Amino acid sequence: MCGIVGAVAERNIVPILVEGLRRLEYRGYDSAGVAVLEDNKKIGLRRAVGKVSQLEDKLTAAPLTGKLGVAHTRWATHGGVTEENAHPHLSGDRVAVIHNGIIENFEPIKKEMLAKGYEFNSETDTEVAAHLICDYLKEGHDLLKAVGLAVERFEGAYALLVFDREDPDRIVVSRVASPLVIGLGIGENYVASGVPALLPVTQRFIYLEQGDIAEITREAVTIYDAQGDETKREIHETNWSNDAAEKGPYRHFMLKEIFDQPAALADTLYGRVNDNRVVPESLGPRSAELLSKVEHIHIIACGTSYHAGCVGKYWIEALAGVPCQVEIASEYRYRQAVVPPNTLFVTLSQSGETADTLEALRIAKQAGYIGSLTICNSAHSSMVRESDLVMMTQAGPEIGVASTKAFTTQLLSMLVVTLITARYRGMSEERERELVPHLYHAAAAVEDSLAMNDELKTVAEDFAEKHHTLFLGRGPMWPIAMEGALKLKEISYIHAEAYAAGELKHGPLALIDEDMPVVVVAPNNELLDKLKSNMQVVRARGGQLYVFADRQTGLEDEDGVKVIAMPHADRLIAPIVYTVPLQLLSYHVAVLKGTDVDQPRNLAKSVTVE
Repeated sequence: MCGIVGAVAERNIVPILVEGLRRLEYRGYDSAGVAVLEDNKKIGLRRAVGKVSQLEDKLTAAPLTGKLGVAHTRWATHGGVTEENAHPHLSGDRVAVIHNGIIENFEPIKKEMLAKGYEFNSETDTEVAAHLICDYLKEGHDLLKAVGLAVERFEGAYALLVFDREDPDRIVVSRVASPLVIGLGIGENYVASGVPALLPVTQRFIYLEQGDIAEITREAVTIYDAQGDETKREIHETNWSNDAAEKGPYRHFMLKEIFDQPAALADTLYGRVNDNRVVPESLGPRSAELLSKVEHIHIIACGTSYHAGCVGKYWIEALAGVPCQVEIASEYRYRQAVVPPNTLFVTLSQSGETADTLEALRIAKQAGYIGSLTICNSAHSSMVRESDLVMMTQAGPEIGVASTKAFTTQLLSMLVVTLITARYRGMSEERERELVPHLYHAAAAVEDSLAMNDELKTVAEDFAEKHHTLFLGRGPMWPIAMEGALKLKEISYIHAEAYAAGELKHGPLALIDEDMPVVVVAPNNELLDKLKSNMQVVRARGGQLYVFADRQTGLEDEDGVKVIAMPHADRLIAPIVYTVPLQLLSYHVAVLKGTDVDQPRNLAKSVTVE
């Protein structure tokens, strides 16, 4: 869950490293650091607590120059947020290491290194890697072999970047579970934990596989697989632009990404529908083979992606008639799942590297499912490579930690998957042609909801001084209420919970008073009358209601009720459309409270550790 960058070139690479960190800061921002091999062949090190800007201040006061180096922005796992615990870590004046992930067995190795006389200056598991690799170098191994021997001993999920002062022309990297991508230049090469870090210098990338070790020099990249054999990995050219990882005119990435959603939804639908019918082949060549057999679906995800899966359950059961179970990946991993015959295993992840979800996928391969499908935003991620079927969202880079466009494109992708499954389950062509136009309309409906931005700035003023908020929804809007509550707590730090509205009388009603705003998601569907009854129960206890309601519901402001009128949207796409104003509400509340919207405390974007 850290951002890591490395480069080797014939020019000063410090600006490349710092810019890479700035673009990866969403992955971790407790502290940052850079280590380069200076012209005098000594390791220059600068580290700072806080954000990359603090590191830049240090580099301004005490500049570094070098043609080979590594840099890191940290999300703490071992040890507090201190300069001593910041990466890179050194072993003496010889080896520099940065690391993303967890070395689970670091304690016995640390005892071994202490017994050999190595001194530890941090509380991290990473420093163990620096000393162990240095110890192998002292035994006479070269850097590549030393890293390979160290990796054989490590347990856990991690990515390592290492350089040796006495081997000044190469960086050696290793990938076990945590993602690494190599960027290819002309007379220079780079490595990072994510593509956005390297977009200013290249659009040509190699994605390392599980267990790969690679050595990177100015002129070449050599890759060895988990068995130690030299191998080739495909070179990919990304269509992400350099500007895709910039805020442009927006104050925050989150706001930019909220307003990106109409385009992202249109891009996600492109090539997946034709002549008012879905295109099954868009999931991959095995779509007919697997989906024609599906009798059950099991969805696994985490966080926001879990909420998308929960909405998907309603669609899948209602439209495809397939029983569907949705589960949090971290729970699925540690229980004995019973797999009904002909069950499809579905994962959702923005990054495709989410540790718990990825491990669940690997467990599922041995558990008797007929196949796997992933809905993902990263085309070359582990989940995409390891799944039988793939539905790529087209959200583009999402930098803000609080997911926005990745979520709505997941929802639209889930709808496409549902309709493809429904076709194989006997949905008539007439019914399919009736439903697909609503998918086309999703982007325009979201555009309409973005027009509510100024109104939601005003509504947000009522929440800025509150400490708790309750969100209510029914049917597929219950998971949307859950997502709304998650957004508010993530970026404004207001405690928020979501309930199925019918559960009010079973406990949550005890919380209702004049200081507890209650947000209600109220599209014009068959559950509206039931929802109105739930709202009356809140009003009778003095609660203040904020009702996001379709204009056709006829709901109006009254004492204790503020109605936020939503543009009309068909019930099929209502979960997508109603998500957007909840995102805007949370955003404006966070701005009023002065929190760090794009990089909320204690959170990181890509959760690559358990």
